[in-house]
Amino acid sequence: MDVNTLNAGPVSALHVPESRFGVWFLSTDVWSTHVLRRAIADLLPLIPQCRVSYEVVADIGCGWGRSFALLKENFAPQRMIGIDLDPEMLAKSAETVQQQGLNVELHQGSCSQLPLADASVDLLLCHQTFHHLVEQDAALREFIRVLKPGGVLLFAESTRKYIHSWIIRLLFRHPMDVQRTADEYLAMLRAAGFTIDPKSVSYPYLWWSRSDLGVMERWFGLRPRATREETLINLAAVKL
Repeated sequence: MDVNTLNAGPVSALHVPESRFGVWFLSTDVWSTHVLRRAIADLLPLIPQCRVSYEVVADIGCGWGRSFALLKENFAPQRMIGIDLDPEMLAKSAETVQQQGLNVELHQGSCSQLPLADASVDLLLCHQTFHHLVEQDAALREFIRVLKPGGVLLFAESTRKYIHSWIIRLLFRHPMDVQRTADEYLAMLRAAGFTIDPKSVSYPYLWWSRSDLGVMERWFGLRPRATREETLINLAAVKL
């Protein structure tokens, strides 16, 4: 195991830290199975000309480190990197890495100032992290900077519709004024310089992203409307 944690100082005001409930929720099997694993499975077929191996893979906002085993399994990286602004989350990631016997470099750093060299990453995962950021445009510039030409950004996010819902407002913490619709996320990523094929975008409508937590469909068989404001967006974007 190779874990290198860089101390970048206190948590920045440019990032809204998760609530106590949210931090706990990230450690649960519900998160690992129904949120993270589902997102990775959904993202894989979206990658244009997906390779057997991506040499350098980084998870931005790695949290408890639950993604690393999945990244190793699906992308066979020679080097894995985890970055999080919260030192407590990095400590949890270090525990996960040690328990799983993985080789991961862990760095404390902000998405708007990533501790990575220019054009050094083949595949970047940003899973349910972006909606915590205040400086979103700066973060996208950093994503473009650290990705190699042809590098892939796997972007999985909850939209404004979901983040502004009553249950999320009650249990979690986010910068509410920067939340975006699915279309706005697409436009923002393309404006930042990413290429996104329409076939590389998915809009899952998972039970946990619905205001009724899927009760109406599971208990009463009422299917969700085909026309709706999307609650989630998953996509694979490419830096040319």
